[in-house]
Amino acid sequence: MTSINRRSALVTAAGAGAAVTLGAGAGTAAADPAGRRHRSRWSKERPLRVDIVVFDGVEELDLFGPLEVFGLAAALGHPIAVRLVTSGQPGTAKLSFGTEVTVPGAWDARSADVIVVPGGAFRRKDKPGIWTEIEKGVLTRELRRAVRPSLTLMGVCTGVVVLHAAGVIGNRPCTTHEGAKKYLRDAGADVRDARVVDDGNLVCAGGISSGIDGALWVVERELGSQAAVTVESVMEYDRRGTVLRT
Repeated sequence: MTSINRRSALVTAAGAGAAVTLGAGAGTAAADPAGRRHRSRWSKERPLRVDIVVFDGVEELDLFGPLEVFGLAAALGHPIAVRLVTSGQPGTAKLSFGTEVTVPGAWDARSADVIVVPGGAFRRKDKPGIWTEIEKGVLTRELRRAVRPSLTLMGVCTGVVVLHAAGVIGNRPCTTHEGAKKYLRDAGADVRDARVVDDGNLVCAGGISSGIDGALWVVERELGSQAAVTVESVMEYDRRGTVLRT
């Protein structure tokens, strides 16, 4: 009953314009300061377009956590269109634990409203993963070309390292997997100790399962607390940690 009451409180408080503590951690979600019901700019005719990048070596949960959130939100009738994309040509990617994902169609990164970049193989530079993608340069180039104020880039785990390599983070606030924080700090990034960091059109989630929290936060920010809580409830998942809005 505790988690159900927490979800009810989240919806009630958001409608009243309050800040809400999530789960047992110190997480907070910013509610509408004017106390109004959330009005989404997305509609059935113009849904929120979410692209999730797939490449060899991706950590499975980095990919499937956000996919579950955004896909379930769409299945529940919210105006979201989610698709898996590759950084280059269509094909099949082999993920970290051997899962094979086939991605049809070419990718135009400039057609998305949200691009999710997962991570994988940070400590295995001789294996497929983020370092291979960075060396190939295709994904980083497409991310740079896609950047515009209305596009939200979401890095999950060490996918944030890819965003930094693409030159789209610089010294902006971000977070990443605990094992990669020193690397990013040494590279000049403003790494924060939060589960999710929202810096406007840059959203970063920490290690692996944090991608679920990051995706739920994007759903809440774009579609309102009720949408996020409904997805969270159906998933039987309780968000935790901190959402830091800079």
